[in-house]
Formats: sequence, C-alpha cells, structure tokens
Amino acid sequence: MPTIPFIGRLRSHEYPAVFISLLLVFFESILHIIIPFIPKSIINWCYLKSAKLFHRYVSSPAPPSPQRRLADRIRRARDFEALCNIFGYQHEEHVVQTKDGYLLGIHRIPVRAGDALPRPGTSTGKPVVYLHHGLLMNSEVWICTTDARRALPFVLAEAGFDVWLGNNRGNKYSKKSNHHNPAHPKFWDFSIDDFAWYDIPDSIEYILQTTGAKSLSYVGFSQGTAQAFAALSIHPQLNQKVNVFIALAPAMSPAGLSAPIVDGLMKASPSLLFLVFGRRAILSSAAMWQSILYPPIFNRVIDVSLDWLFRWRSKNISSLQKMAAYAHLYSFASTKSVVHWFQIMRHGRFLMYDDDAYGSRGRSYCPVRFPTRNIATDVVLLYGDTDSLVDIDVMRASLPDHNVEVHRLHGYEHLDVLWGENVHKDVFPDVLDSLRKHAERPDMIKLLEHALENAGWASGSHAKGTTNGHTNGNGNVLSGDETSTSAAA
Repeated sequence: MPTIPFIGRLRSHEYPAVFISLLLVFFESILHIIIPFIPKSIINWCYLKSAKLFHRYVSSPAPPSPQRRLADRIRRARDFEALCNIFGYQHEEHVVQTKDGYLLGIHRIPVRAGDALPRPGTSTGKPVVYLHHGLLMNSEVWICTTDARRALPFVLAEAGFDVWLGNNRGNKYSKKSNHHNPAHPKFWDFSIDDFAWYDIPDSIEYILQTTGAKSLSYVGFSQGTAQAFAALSIHPQLNQKVNVFIALAPAMSPAGLSAPIVDGLMKASPSLLFLVFGRRAILSSAAMWQSILYPPIFNRVIDVSLDWLFRWRSKNISSLQKMAAYAHLYSFASTKSVVHWFQIMRHGRFLMYDDDAYGSRGRSYCPVRFPTRNIATDVVLLYGDTDSLVDIDVMRASLPDHNVEVHRLHGYEHLDVLWGENVHKDVFPDVLDSLRKHAERPDMIKLLEHALENAGWASGSHAKGTTNGHTNGNGNVLSGDETSTSAAA
C-alpha cells in the first residue's frame, strides 16, 4: 500500500505550513494558466501601474546614466549571444548528446574581444577551461555582469584561454531529449546522479575531442562543483582529463536552510516537494512573474527570499548588478534534483539519490555515498566565510588530504562569488594563479602574468595570507593549508 511521505514525519505546527504551501502553488498554477490569455495591453498597464506605485511609495526613479542603461541592456538580453554582443565577444554554440540521449547546449568563447572566430574544426592551440553553473541556473550567469572585468569567462578569454561554458539537462539551453518530450514527467526524472554519470563527463569528452586538448581546467559554481565532485569520484579516468578543479562557493553537504519551518519540512520529508511541485520542472512559473513584475519589485522579491531561506544579505552586490543579473538567475531544473539536495541535507552526507527513501521504515541499508576521497585531480576551494551553504570542515573531511587547497573569502556570501563588486580583486587572482600552475602549455605562465598585470592584479598582490605561521591581510593567523582573501571595502 503506498504511503503519503510526510504523514507521521512532521511536527503538528508544520502541517498548516504544508497546507498553505499547497494552496499557494494551486493559486500560482491557476495564474499560470490564465495569464497567457490576458491581453498584453492589460499586463502592460499593470506593469506601468506597479512602477508608478513603487516610485511613489518606495523609491524615486533614478536618473538615467550610462551604467544604468548598460544594466538595463544586460537585463533585457534574451540569451547568451546577446550578452556576448554587448561586450564585443564572439562565441560558438555546440550540442553535446549524452549517453542517455539528452541534448545539451554548450557555449564557447575561444578568442579575445574583437577577434574573429577560428574556422570550424580547427584547434586554437590554447589551454581549455570549462565553467559550469549552479542549481536553477544556466551559462548566462557567468557573463551578466555590468563590467567585463568582473565576468570570469571574458577575463579568461583575454588571458588566452579557450573558454567553454556548460549547461545542465533541462535548462534553457538543454531542454531536449531523443527519448522524451519536456511535457512528459519522464523527461524530468533526473538528479545530481545523472549530471555526474552523463552531463559532466560527456561534455568534457566532447570539448576535448573538439579542441584536441589532452586535458582541461574545470571551474564550477555551487551545484556545478557538486556535479564535478560526484563525477570525478565515480569516473576514475575522468581525473586524467581534468588538470585542476576550481570550486567557487563549493557545495557538497549543506547544513540546511535558515527558514526553520521550510528546513524542518524538507529534512523530515524531502519527497514532500513532489507533492507540492509534481515530478516535473520546479518553480517553472518564475519566468512568468519576471515578465509581469516591475524589475525593482522583482529584485526585492528575490532579495527577501534569499534572506529568508539562506540569510544572504547580498551587500557585496550593487543594486545595478542585481538589476542586470537577477533577470538571468533562474532556469529550469527538475524537482527531483532539489529533492536530492534535501536528502543530502537530511543525512548530512554527500549521497547518491535514494529512490526508496520512504518505501520502508527501519530499512537495513544505507544510501550510497559519492566516494569523493578517491578524487585524484588537484582541487582548489574558494568559499565565503558568511556563506550559509558551505560547511568547509565537513567538505575537507570528505576530500583527500594531499591535493586540496583552500581559500577563504572574508565577508563573501554565496552569490557574491559570481557577482560581487570586487570579484576581480578578491576571487579572480586566485583562479588565475591556480590555472597558471596547471596549464598544459608552459608559455601560459607568461600570458597569465601579463593578464594579471593588465588588470592591476600583480601576482600575489591581492591581500591574502597563508598558514604555517603566516597571517592574512587582517593579521589573523589561519589554520591548516588555508589561505584567505579580504573583500575590499
């Protein structure tokens, strides 16, 4: 007899929260059906009315400026190509077919700004770097910054790298499969396991075959790091193809959410999300709300949600950067992949998806862990010390002792590592230093040193300290083999 996943697992005060959540989702679903039939003139009227009310009661309209116009152009950019065009970069589009039949759209920036693309099928001869986004994101998050110096792909392209940006199955650029239509629940039947078994290794294999390189450098953000931890741990041969793994805001086994009721609900019964959102894409109506809400109001909603769920204040991200980037923050992901994260939080370990999480109580087996201590690739961790999703001690205990380097970013939260005002000073130098150490071509050392000097980041000039008796920029002694970078005021 099937069981209802949350019956008997929740506290009495949590059942009303479940009921309210279901009502809200039902209400939103009705709106999602109705809004496409509402005349555009009425939606525009509501949009303009909300803008007037916002400026009357919350904030006066800011005077136009070049910076605000640029932020608005970035906000309105429809896709990766439009974002590249704003900053003068050429790009290529590629499609990777995974072994289980999903078609992944990936992007390539092989040349500096203003340079022509190489002929198709020819190698650039440059060292290759592969960037991968986080949960509910796509490749646009790397380049929707209001300054090209703060967009890591552009910085790497200028430094002489062949830059590739991946996309997960199901998101904006990978919503296609040879076997299932996105309207079918089976299309969305994937978790972190599938990213690790297929998306990451198949994308890396395609990139290496296309470029002719023997190995590449991997830079991941948030879930993009979890996918690499998982993939490298279960594919021993993949470690020979990744010369360094740089993990920005790394995610492996987060402690949980800051909202007590939501955290309690999801840890008690991760499968409750299936009841609320179904076995399809999660939060699929986000794009609808973005289209009908005045951007400053939409940004406020995002800020309040991040504060409530994670206690992220986003003080290192400017209001203009939020206006530009929040429009590119969301992309489609499966409910199952989010359920997987809550299973991990519930157990406090980096586990494979448990299909029988509530099939029987008192079971006599344990969910399988990803064997992350088997990772042979050199790993560099860069994390913010105010990032509520990173438990660095648990992460270090789950990784090998001999090939992991840690950099602590003072005053940084999760999204700050992507869009903070000073990432070009606090984050990128460590990334470039790590790439310089592991580049395939010896002449890349000179190229990267030149890039650092041009950006005002002379190697080793950013405020950081190492251990073994040394101190960081604030005079604080660090422990272990950790280094620390202070966020500029």
